[in-house]
Amino acid sequence: MIDRRPPYLQRETTRWRKTVWYVRKERHGPRIRLKTDYGTAEFWQQYQDALSGLSKRIDRATAGSLAWLVERYRETSAWTDLSLATRRQRENILRHVLEKAGNHPASKITRAHIVEGRDRRAATPVQSRKFIDAMRGLFEWAAEAQHVKTDPTVGVKYPKQPKTGGFAPWTEEDIARYERHWPIGTRQRVWLDVLAYTGLRRGDVVRLGRQHVLNDVAYVKTEKTSTQVALPILPQLAQTLAAGPCGDLTFIAGANGRPMTKESFGNAFRDACRAAGLRGLSAHGLRKAAATRAAVSGATLAQLNAIFGWTGAKMALHYIETADRTRLAGDSMHTLNRTNAK
Repeated sequence: MIDRRPPYLQRETTRWRKTVWYVRKERHGPRIRLKTDYGTAEFWQQYQDALSGLSKRIDRATAGSLAWLVERYRETSAWTDLSLATRRQRENILRHVLEKAGNHPASKITRAHIVEGRDRRAATPVQSRKFIDAMRGLFEWAAEAQHVKTDPTVGVKYPKQPKTGGFAPWTEEDIARYERHWPIGTRQRVWLDVLAYTGLRRGDVVRLGRQHVLNDVAYVKTEKTSTQVALPILPQLAQTLAAGPCGDLTFIAGANGRPMTKESFGNAFRDACRAAGLRGLSAHGLRKAAATRAAVSGATLAQLNAIFGWTGAKMALHYIETADRTRLAGDSMHTLNRTNAK
């Protein structure tokens, strides 16, 4: 039995005795089916999407329209083979596109339309790039399937990416300050230590739970790259998890004990940082701090790839080279002393 069922969530048993779940916000309104197992992080993501309207479909889409094309696209492996994180991201983009041009004939979408959509997002270059990626994925498949004669995204350039340095890495002083404000026994401390002592991305830590741990090792298939990682539960993390509070399905949970989406967790974690007097820091910045710790401690390229789920050498070499420069500078700064000059 499900206790304290969330608002608008309905359960139904089919004639094949299968339990299915729906969201219906109005008594006689349309139902939106949740297509995953109850209680999982993906289930709660779909539930929140349904409440916010992200899961709405354009019913009875006219054949050949952009909305019709998107519906066909969602039925193919070109869509389902994308990671869950990428599908969520592109679903949001496609929703906005369909609201604006869902009834427009797909065959009439031109390169100028794609460029206009890119330029309309020029103030946020990251979103502009994601828009191009979403439309390119759709029309590359559509052209191959011969739903359209030409791919209007061909030749469309990405906007220039500003060099911001990405997410700010945490320093050891930042971590210590957070720990002083959120001691062991608070859920906010669970959040920090799961991030810091696993090095997982935000989308992976919100899924991590006891079901992933065997013989004190957490086995996780990463959301972004589908890479399997095996992460021993370090003593510091084991102590924090034992004190809790944790959720039933996931270590990281909200005040209600339920799993959190990576978006809601990101917002809640940012609030926890601000409460500790830390601004401009994020969950991903802790992943950078974890990689720095490992590299400074002498982790090899292969070891870093194994821990953080990277492939190739680029990311691991970045942290190794940075750690090497730090060590070399520390070891050789005395050479700048005037007493060493001849």
